[in-house]
Amino acid sequence: MFFIISFYFAFAIFSFGLLYKVSTWFRYNLDSTAGRISTTQRVSCAIKGILLTIFSAKFFILLKVFVFDVLLQIRILRESVLRWVMHMFIFWGFMLLLFMHALDKFVTTPLFTDYYSTLNPFLFLRNLFAAMVITGIILAVYRRFFVKTPRFFTNAMDKYAIIILTVILISGILLEGVKITSHTEFQTMVEDYSGLTMEDDENELKALESYWVKEFGVVSSKVKGPFDVETVEFGKESHEMNCAECHTRPQWAFISYGVAKTIKSIAAGLDRYDFPTFLWYIHFMACFLGLAYLPFSKMFHIFVSPLSLLTNAVMDKEKSDPANIATRQVMELDACTHCGVCSLRCVIGISFEEIGNLYILPSEKIAALKALAAGRNLSEQELRIIQDGLYLCTGCIRCTEVCPAGINLQDLWFNVREALLQKGYPEFYIFSQFSFLRGLKSGGMVQDHYQKPLTLVKKSIADEFKLLDMPDSAIKLTHLYKEFRKKLAVSMQGKTSSSCFACKTCSLACPVVCNFEKPVESLGLTPHQLIHAANLGLINLVFGSKMLWSCLGCYECQEHCPQGVRVTDVFFELKNLAIKHFNEKASASQTGKRL
Repeated sequence: MFFIISFYFAFAIFSFGLLYKVSTWFRYNLDSTAGRISTTQRVSCAIKGILLTIFSAKFFILLKVFVFDVLLQIRILRESVLRWVMHMFIFWGFMLLLFMHALDKFVTTPLFTDYYSTLNPFLFLRNLFAAMVITGIILAVYRRFFVKTPRFFTNAMDKYAIIILTVILISGILLEGVKITSHTEFQTMVEDYSGLTMEDDENELKALESYWVKEFGVVSSKVKGPFDVETVEFGKESHEMNCAECHTRPQWAFISYGVAKTIKSIAAGLDRYDFPTFLWYIHFMACFLGLAYLPFSKMFHIFVSPLSLLTNAVMDKEKSDPANIATRQVMELDACTHCGVCSLRCVIGISFEEIGNLYILPSEKIAALKALAAGRNLSEQELRIIQDGLYLCTGCIRCTEVCPAGINLQDLWFNVREALLQKGYPEFYIFSQFSFLRGLKSGGMVQDHYQKPLTLVKKSIADEFKLLDMPDSAIKLTHLYKEFRKKLAVSMQGKTSSSCFACKTCSLACPVVCNFEKPVESLGLTPHQLIHAANLGLINLVFGSKMLWSCLGCYECQEHCPQGVRVTDVFFELKNLAIKHFNEKASASQTGKRL
């Protein structure tokens, strides 16, 4: 009764968890525009999309992806043979154990009318599949804890998955090994299935027990070897008549029988204290815990990763319904296996060692995005750190190309960072080369959405440095910072500013300057004036100039400079110094508040 109640309880939690997780795919969103699409609309669009795909030529694409990427996991094989072996052993070993053993009443028994768990090939296969999973777990532990892969982290979810699988497998193998040696199990089998009784068949029972002690590994306190040939032959005849129909020699269970041989010296004591029952509870409770926890754990990717591979194979960003794209992106968060391949291939992953923001690494962003999608209350500082890590993405597509779950990571990062930018947190990287991708995609964005973050950052700088509308008159040497030129000269590009002799070539070539009839009044300083002011150390004029923050980074000025001044790069350096000053002040202010 306890077993039945526990099973139904675990299954109820699993079902609830499964429904809850699937519902989040249609309720949550990561795109700033997806909030306008209702849950009902997303569900109906998903059903429509599935039906249209199945009854179209795309069905053959799904079939191809299912065979090569889901069943054979070719994507992982291309990346690493070791990881492929690990995944194949765990995935196939676990799934075959699940269907053949755990669900034997629903799968194996209907397929094989003469099925008994103690018969071959089932006895052998059960151990073979268990050996596959154990080998996969060992490889996973070796890869996660002993191989020093750069930018590869193991989180709590990874450990839980390994621990639960290990407990299920080890307890199952120990249970089978102890049952092989158990005299109590032997007696129960005889009473329930042989039809032999102590009063009528004492000699036959003794002979049968002797045969099982000699050939099947049973440890008995009543019958001990060596046995005479006649007793063994008599026991063999009784076995073939009463037991052979449903019992294969346990040696076929090569792992469990090895355990049985190992514990033979203590088997009688274990049997006396009913250790098989204890292991039985451990094994099944671990299975129930794993079942109940599965929708909430990393192991959920067993089901979601194939869905991600299939959906991304047939979906097109330009043609697919925006509702389905929004649903797919939330689903992809559950498809992540946290394998770390994307972080290893990330072109800016190396900057993590310098900046220390974990969200720079693609594989570490997913947990934060789950929290964002779920609408958890994250502090402003946490949101800024996430936004900072997201914005450093260059959109190089390397992470997407190597993802074994087929997640479109590039679009995911871009959509989420746009959603965060619309929340009103200034992101200073928007004035760096990292905005190049955003500029390329600006044509497909709502104009207000594109301009709002730029306006916000400019306002933040304006509040700090008071952006100036420069009058057409002489510049007064106010707020002179003599050490500023030294700070600028730390970098190679900043050092070139000293070669400027204010010939105006950069200003004449600048498309921003050419856009205004009166550029000095509109921009504060033109490029050559900005360089000159930086050399003088006039930080308020430099950081307060609209020209600095309106620069397109097109390198026209730098290409035309006769002195080889790296004007655009100097502007980027000046922006970095301004942002650094702003962040240091903000950090000091926050520290003061905490104190």
